[in-house]
Amino acid sequence: MRGRAWLLPALFTAACALAPTAEMMESCPGLVAARPPLLRFVAFRRALAADQVRITYAGHSTFLIESPKLVRIATDYNDFVKPPVLPDIVTMNRAHSTHYTEHPEAGIRHVLRGWREDGRPSGHDLSYQDVRVRSVATNIRGWDSAVTQRHGNSIFIFEIAQLCVAHLGHLHHTLNQQQLNEIGRVDIVFFPVDGGVTLDHEGMAEVLTALKAPLVIPMHYFSSYSLARMRSFMTQRNYAIEMNETPSFVVSKATLPAAPTMVVLPGR
Repeated sequence: MRGRAWLLPALFTAACALAPTAEMMESCPGLVAARPPLLRFVAFRRALAADQVRITYAGHSTFLIESPKLVRIATDYNDFVKPPVLPDIVTMNRAHSTHYTEHPEAGIRHVLRGWREDGRPSGHDLSYQDVRVRSVATNIRGWDSAVTQRHGNSIFIFEIAQLCVAHLGHLHHTLNQQQLNEIGRVDIVFFPVDGGVTLDHEGMAEVLTALKAPLVIPMHYFSSYSLARMRSFMTQRNYAIEMNETPSFVVSKATLPAAPTMVVLPGR
């Protein structure tokens, strides 16, 4: 296995603006690790321990998430950015064509669309082998920013190996308490950082502070400027910033950061 291990800061002194409710604590299993962490960034490989999850950034808003039983999930699955292997489960959102496809491959077992044509929440709650996937609806703006599409986006939450991983999709607004309760306690968050097409940087930092995930990973950024601006907002909120040279890493509950950390992965 190739990669590097690094020790993340063990002390977080900033108070978070929103304390988690009982609902938030119960929706996802377990609590954040309390000891200094060790994340191992690795090249693509097959074997995983029973408590490990592999995450690979394919680019844009697409991540490949792999479970200990090698269930493979691709987020915001589309015709332009593809993961390196055919997934078992795909999630999609419909803000733009780079976040969904009308023609998913026949070998995909479960295709989860983050919207419904009748405007109701998609309401997914799928269990497959050692993975649970559920969704929490948010609104999105149409091409005319004055028009709101009710429940047009879904935040997907993946429960794997005692970890809860949230993909915010094409998020356009901050989250209310009901949505935070439905999401629950999360360990890892994938969040868009373009700062214009989706939620602005200040609002996104507010969302991440409310979610309290120890590990956050940016996606959907189109320039070094937008990424640098988001890094600045997160640094102000006492997040450590890590730049990694490889797009894939393995993580477990025991190796989560003890202090909140933003890790930037290169797209494949």
